[in-house]
Amino acid sequence: MRKVTAAITGLVLLSFILSIYFYPQVPEQMATHWNSQGEVDGYMSKLWGLFFMPLVITGLVIMFLAIPKIDPRKENIAKFKKYYDGFIVILVLFMVAVHLQTVLWNIGIRINPNAMLPLGIGLLFYYMGILTENAERNWFIGIRTPWTLSSEKVWKRTNRLGGKLFRIAGIAAVFGAFFPEFAIYFILVPVIAVSGFSVIYSYIEYQKEIKENKQD
Repeated sequence: MRKVTAAITGLVLLSFILSIYFYPQVPEQMATHWNSQGEVDGYMSKLWGLFFMPLVITGLVIMFLAIPKIDPRKENIAKFKKYYDGFIVILVLFMVAVHLQTVLWNIGIRINPNAMLPLGIGLLFYYMGILTENAERNWFIGIRTPWTLSSEKVWKRTNRLGGKLFRIAGIAAVFGAFFPEFAIYFILVPVIAVSGFSVIYSYIEYQKEIKENKQD
C-alpha cells in the first residue's frame, strides 16, 4: 500500500512539475483538444491548459482512494484491493502521459494523439478487464447492473465473462495505433459492444436464476 501511495503521489506531483517547468515555453493559447482525425479543434489559456489536467488527476485520485472507505461492501473491495490499486496507478500514469503529449505538442513536438491514445487506452481497457474479473460484489467497481447487484452468482458470471471481453476490447483498441484515421472506432466500437452485451447477459443470467429457484 505504501508503494502504491508513493507511486500515485509521485505521478500527481510529476503532472504539476511538468506544468510549472513548461509554463514559460508554451503559447498563451494552448491546443488542448483534437478531433477524431487528430486535428486540433480546441484551445485553452495556458494557465488552464497546463493545470486543468493535473487538477483533474488530483480529483480522480481523491475519489478513487475514497471509494474503498465509503462503499457499503468495503470488505469485498479489500479482497481485490491489489488489482484496484494497480488500476489507479495505470489510470494516473495514462493521464499524465496524455498531459505530457499536450504539453509537448504546444512546444513544437507534435506526437499524433491518434497514434498514442489507442496504446494507452488499450492498456487501460486490458487491465480494467483483469480488475473486473477479480472484483467481488460492490457498488462502485465492476459491471454493476440491477441484476448483478441482486445476485452473487449473476455478479460472478457477468464480471468473469465481462472481464475477459474487456481484455479483448483492450487488444482491439491497440490496433487503432496502426490506423490513426480510424482509431476512434477501434476504441469505441469494442467497448460499447462489450458494455451492451454485459448488461444483456446479466439480465438473462438473472432470469435463469429466478427460474432455477422456482423449480427448486
